[in-house]
Amino acid sequence: MKYNDLQVNRNTRPTRAGRGISAGRGKTAGRGTKGQKARTGHSKMPAGFMGGQRAIMQAIPKLKGFKSLHDKATVVYTDRLNGLTGKIDNFVLADKGLIENPYAKVKVISRGELTAKVELETQFASKTAIEAIKKAGGNFTKVAVPQRIAEKKAE
Repeated sequence: MKYNDLQVNRNTRPTRAGRGISAGRGKTAGRGTKGQKARTGHSKMPAGFMGGQRAIMQAIPKLKGFKSLHDKATVVYTDRLNGLTGKIDNFVLADKGLIENPYAKVKVISRGELTAKVELETQFASKTAIEAIKKAGGNFTKVAVPQRIAEKKAE
């Protein structure tokens, strides 16, 4: 057994507040003098309570609205697809300047009239856009967002 291994138990009782002057914690019993926190029941105040004035959580401005963590899809309208034929995916749309980023979600929405026969491969399309594509003799296939291929560093 070493001196620092000894299990020392506390041999003093906890101080009993409010038991008279000779007990050492009499009269105000460590609560100070007067005020709301000196009274009984002060522990039942809600968090952030500031003595009856406007609480800090009510005073600070809040952000309006809702911010989604998901990226919004880039919208392409069916009438813009009229100049294209064959298989159309995100890269073809980016080459033609209809979208900026080929690695972003794309949603095709119906507008105007579609006359070109296209094989569309994007992430989303509205029901009316799918009907317009099929009416023109084309087909819609839902595909995942293309992933970027990491380039290896030249050594």
